[in-house]
Amino acid sequence: MNEKHYDYFVIGAGSGGVRSARIAAAYGAHVGIAEGAALGGTCVNLGCVPKKLLAYGSDYAAHFEDSRGYGWSPPEKINFSWKTLISNKNKEIERLNSIYQTALEKPGVEIIRGFARFLSANKITVNNDIITADKFLIATGGLPRIPGIPGGELMATSDDVFHWPDLPKHVVIQGGGYIGVEFAHILHGLGAHVILLHRGDLLLRGFDQDLREALGTEMLKQGIDLRLACDIEKVEKNGPRYSVYTTTGDIIECDKALAAIGRIPNTSALGLECADVKTTSKGQIVINDDYQTSQSHIYALGDVANRHNLTPVAIREGHVLADRLFGGNPEQRVNYENIATAVFSNPPLSTVGLTEEEASEKGYAVKIYKSSFKPMKHTISQRDERALMKMVVDAKTDKILGLHMMGMDAPEIMQGFAVALNCGATKADFDRTMPMHPTAAEEFVTMR
Repeated sequence: MNEKHYDYFVIGAGSGGVRSARIAAAYGAHVGIAEGAALGGTCVNLGCVPKKLLAYGSDYAAHFEDSRGYGWSPPEKINFSWKTLISNKNKEIERLNSIYQTALEKPGVEIIRGFARFLSANKITVNNDIITADKFLIATGGLPRIPGIPGGELMATSDDVFHWPDLPKHVVIQGGGYIGVEFAHILHGLGAHVILLHRGDLLLRGFDQDLREALGTEMLKQGIDLRLACDIEKVEKNGPRYSVYTTTGDIIECDKALAAIGRIPNTSALGLECADVKTTSKGQIVINDDYQTSQSHIYALGDVANRHNLTPVAIREGHVLADRLFGGNPEQRVNYENIATAVFSNPPLSTVGLTEEEASEKGYAVKIYKSSFKPMKHTISQRDERALMKMVVDAKTDKILGLHMMGMDAPEIMQGFAVALNCGATKADFDRTMPMHPTAAEEFVTMR
């Protein structure tokens, strides 16, 4: 058994942990990091990156169809290989794992392969070695939530999809949040018959209502069997297939039943009770504005604290924490205003700032501008798909409070407009901006 001491020891080599570790090491701190799984965490291995690669693959089915209107003659039957897509996805992930390893090793971070557990507030164990540190950071991220229903343990989660040996022909997805919606897009586009069950009346709780309604309409037009106000009561396994019993009395037979009902903080195996680190009833670590837990020398950030569960937020938090602790910048802060986000559905959604509902709840007198149209691409492809763009404006100050979009390239478009919102842009600023024609983005500067 070895004993080691560090200035800073990070538990979890995901986006936030890696950034914080390498920045701290670059400042000269003696830093170690523990990770029992692949480097890069959820985003690189089981989240954002592989999800978007699969979404790209899924989109080709529509591209082939749409090309006919532009003079191309693709064959009626185009074969798809799930194994090829997964193999190439795996190669890209391995490349990124290697990049993360280099990013840690270059400034001198010591990587310890194994899972950490607290023995006390000042001591952890990894692979039976004892490690102490002046400061600890917990950045262990989150895990998919398993449904608490009979047979819930039989259901797959988003983690499993990336390792399925074959593409199922018939999939039932439980959950209308961004994970469920994105995997409905992916699996439907690759050729599976998808039934999406959501207990609410609209998809994507927390997004602007107009976008929620519009996306549901588009998914139905594509052939996704969307069933709202419907949930799963129990799941049974019948040989290689599954029987899904719904709250509306249906029994659905499928090849895979996928639970996409949110994520929980990955804290259960950390031994936090031994360190007297407080958590909520849902397992998230309680932190203050300086990312300190109930133990002032133990910090936590990212999804494990369950505040803003987005990869760029965790990265920024990890960087700022390292700046504050080791870079001589104790006043550094993360700007949590106007965080742009995207849902890689079909069509994709993106949003920044307040929804119409949030703005009204905050007491703003709002002025709404909206534009719904058929994208130029589909005037020739003849695909029955519409785009929606929406602006929420403070009627008193003319300041733009929120922008929302459903349509091609929405995430790419919204990233630029997020800068404008953080600069305090007004509707007048948008009005005096010359439109770039012909683009979808020009709608945001021509709304009247």
